Amino acid sequence: MSSHTFVLNGEKVTVDVEPGVRILWVLRDVLGVTGPKYGCGINVCKACTSHINGKAFNPCSVPVSELSADDEITTIEGLADTVDTDLHPMQDAWIEHDVAQCGYCQPGQIMAAVALVNKVKAEGRAIAESDLDGIRNLCRCGTYPRIRQAIRTGEQRM
Repeated sequence: MSSHTFVLNGEKVTVDVEPGVRILWVLRDVLGVTGPKYGCGINVCKACTSHINGKAFNPCSVPVSELSADDEITTIEGLADTVDTDLHPMQDAWIEHDVAQCGYCQPGQIMAAVALVNKVKAEGRAIAESDLDGIRNLCRCGTYPRIRQAIRTGEQRM
Protein backbone atom coordinates (compact mmCIF):
# COMPACT_ATOMS: atom_id res chain seq x y z
CA MET A 1 0.00 0.00 0.00
CA SER A 2 1.08 3.55 -0.59
CA SER A 3 -0.35 6.99 0.15
CA HIS A 4 -1.89 9.08 -2.60
CA THR A 5 -2.99 12.68 -2.06
CA PHE A 6 -5.22 14.78 -4.32
CA VAL A 7 -8.05 17.30 -4.09
CA LEU A 8 -11.58 15.92 -4.22
CA ASN A 9 -14.50 18.33 -4.54
CA GLY A 10 -12.43 21.12 -3.01
CA GLU A 11 -10.94 19.13 -0.12
CA LYS A 12 -7.49 17.58 0.05
CA VAL A 13 -7.69 13.83 0.67
CA THR A 14 -5.12 11.11 1.23
CA VAL A 15 -5.80 7.43 0.65
CA ASP A 16 -3.71 4.34 1.29
CA VAL A 17 -4.19 1.95 -1.61
CA GLU A 18 -2.10 0.04 -4.12
CA PRO A 19 -0.78 2.32 -6.91
CA GLY A 20 -2.65 0.43 -9.66
CA VAL A 21 -6.10 0.84 -8.14
CA ARG A 22 -8.31 2.81 -10.51
CA ILE A 23 -9.54 6.18 -9.29
CA LEU A 24 -13.18 5.09 -9.65
CA TRP A 25 -12.72 2.43 -6.98
CA VAL A 26 -10.87 4.88 -4.75
CA LEU A 27 -13.77 7.32 -5.06
CA ARG A 28 -16.54 4.79 -4.56
CA ASP A 29 -15.08 2.13 -2.27
CA VAL A 30 -12.55 4.06 -0.21
CA LEU A 31 -14.01 7.58 -0.07
CA GLY A 32 -17.72 6.75 -0.39
CA VAL A 33 -18.33 9.10 -3.34
CA THR A 34 -20.96 7.26 -5.38
CA GLY A 35 -21.96 9.84 -8.04
CA PRO A 36 -19.51 8.44 -10.59
CA LYS A 37 -21.14 5.16 -11.58
CA TYR A 38 -19.49 1.89 -12.47
CA GLY A 39 -20.64 0.81 -15.90
CA CYS A 40 -17.95 -0.94 -17.88
CA GLY A 41 -14.64 -0.33 -16.13
CA ILE A 42 -12.84 0.05 -19.47
CA ASN A 43 -13.51 3.69 -20.50
CA VAL A 44 -16.33 2.88 -22.90
CA CYS A 45 -19.71 3.70 -21.35
CA LYS A 46 -18.60 6.93 -19.60
CA ALA A 47 -20.97 6.44 -16.62
CA CYS A 48 -18.15 7.47 -14.30
CA THR A 49 -17.29 10.74 -16.09
CA SER A 50 -15.91 13.30 -13.66
CA HIS A 51 -13.53 16.24 -14.01
CA ILE A 52 -9.82 16.35 -13.38
CA ASN A 53 -8.41 19.86 -13.33
CA GLY A 54 -11.58 21.05 -15.07
CA LYS A 55 -11.55 18.53 -17.92
CA ALA A 56 -13.73 15.46 -18.37
CA PHE A 57 -12.07 12.14 -17.64
CA ASN A 58 -13.13 8.63 -16.79
CA PRO A 59 -11.79 7.52 -13.42
CA CYS A 60 -12.38 3.85 -14.27
CA SER A 61 -9.40 4.01 -16.62
CA VAL A 62 -6.86 5.99 -14.56
CA PRO A 63 -4.78 4.47 -11.76
CA VAL A 64 -4.54 6.52 -8.59
CA SER A 65 -0.75 6.58 -8.97
CA GLU A 66 -1.15 9.02 -11.88
CA LEU A 67 -2.56 11.70 -9.57
CA SER A 68 -0.43 14.41 -8.03
CA ALA A 69 -1.22 16.24 -4.81
CA ASP A 70 -2.34 19.28 -6.83
CA ASP A 71 -4.74 17.41 -9.10
CA GLU A 72 -8.36 18.43 -8.53
CA ILE A 73 -11.10 15.90 -9.10
CA THR A 74 -14.67 17.13 -9.23
CA THR A 75 -17.55 14.67 -9.18
CA ILE A 76 -21.26 15.37 -9.53
CA GLU A 77 -21.36 15.79 -5.73
CA GLY A 78 -19.04 18.82 -5.94
CA LEU A 79 -20.29 20.34 -9.20
CA ALA A 80 -22.62 22.92 -7.63
CA ASP A 81 -19.77 24.13 -5.42
CA THR A 82 -17.92 25.21 -8.57
CA VAL A 83 -20.59 27.89 -9.09
CA ASP A 84 -21.57 28.43 -5.45
CA THR A 85 -25.27 27.63 -5.85
CA ASP A 86 -27.55 24.83 -4.72
CA LEU A 87 -27.44 23.29 -8.19
CA HIS A 88 -25.17 23.89 -11.15
CA PRO A 89 -26.97 25.51 -14.13
CA MET A 90 -26.54 22.26 -16.08
CA GLN A 91 -28.23 20.32 -13.28
CA ASP A 92 -31.11 22.82 -13.36
CA ALA A 93 -31.40 22.35 -17.13
CA TRP A 94 -31.50 18.57 -16.65
CA ILE A 95 -34.45 18.94 -14.28
CA GLU A 96 -36.20 21.47 -16.51
CA HIS A 97 -36.01 19.14 -19.53
CA ASP A 98 -36.95 16.06 -17.47
CA VAL A 99 -33.92 14.24 -18.84
CA ALA A 100 -33.50 11.38 -16.40
CA GLN A 101 -35.43 8.17 -16.66
CA CYS A 102 -33.51 5.52 -14.75
CA GLY A 103 -30.89 8.14 -13.87
CA TYR A 104 -27.89 5.83 -13.79
CA CYS A 105 -25.90 7.60 -16.49
CA GLN A 106 -26.97 11.12 -15.60
CA PRO A 107 -24.07 12.15 -13.33
CA GLY A 108 -21.61 11.23 -16.08
CA GLN A 109 -23.77 12.87 -18.75
CA ILE A 110 -23.93 16.13 -16.78
CA MET A 111 -20.20 16.15 -16.08
CA ALA A 112 -19.45 15.55 -19.77
CA ALA A 113 -21.85 18.35 -20.75
CA VAL A 114 -20.29 20.87 -18.35
CA ALA A 115 -16.80 20.04 -19.61
CA LEU A 116 -17.99 20.45 -23.21
CA VAL A 117 -19.59 23.84 -22.54
CA ASN A 118 -16.48 25.05 -20.72
CA LYS A 119 -14.30 23.90 -23.63
CA VAL A 120 -16.30 25.59 -26.37
CA LYS A 121 -16.70 28.79 -24.35
CA ALA A 122 -12.91 28.90 -23.87
CA GLU A 123 -12.64 28.61 -27.64
CA GLY A 124 -14.98 31.60 -27.97
CA ARG A 125 -17.82 29.80 -29.69
CA ALA A 126 -21.15 28.12 -29.06
CA ILE A 127 -21.87 24.42 -29.06
CA ALA A 128 -22.39 22.98 -32.53
CA GLU A 129 -24.27 19.83 -33.44
CA SER A 130 -20.93 18.14 -34.09
CA ASP A 131 -19.91 18.89 -30.49
CA LEU A 132 -23.06 17.21 -29.21
CA ASP A 133 -22.42 14.27 -31.53
CA GLY A 134 -19.00 13.90 -29.89
CA ILE A 135 -20.41 13.15 -26.43
CA ARG A 136 -20.06 9.39 -26.12
CA ASN A 137 -21.78 8.78 -22.78
CA LEU A 138 -24.19 5.88 -23.14
CA CYS A 139 -27.81 6.17 -22.01
CA ARG A 140 -29.68 2.87 -21.95
CA CYS A 141 -33.02 4.70 -21.68
CA GLY A 142 -32.34 6.67 -24.86
CA THR A 143 -33.04 10.18 -23.59
CA TYR A 144 -30.55 11.66 -26.05
CA PRO A 145 -32.94 14.29 -27.51
CA ARG A 146 -33.66 15.66 -24.02
CA ILE A 147 -29.97 15.48 -23.11
CA ARG A 148 -29.14 17.63 -26.15
CA GLN A 149 -31.86 20.14 -25.24
CA ALA A 150 -30.66 20.33 -21.64
CA ILE A 151 -27.06 20.89 -22.75
CA ARG A 152 -28.14 23.81 -24.92
CA THR A 153 -30.18 25.30 -22.06
CA GLY A 154 -27.33 24.76 -19.61
CA GLU A 155 -24.91 26.40 -22.04
CA GLN A 156 -27.05 29.57 -22.07
CA ARG A 157 -27.02 29.72 -18.26
CA MET A 158 -23.36 28.97 -17.67
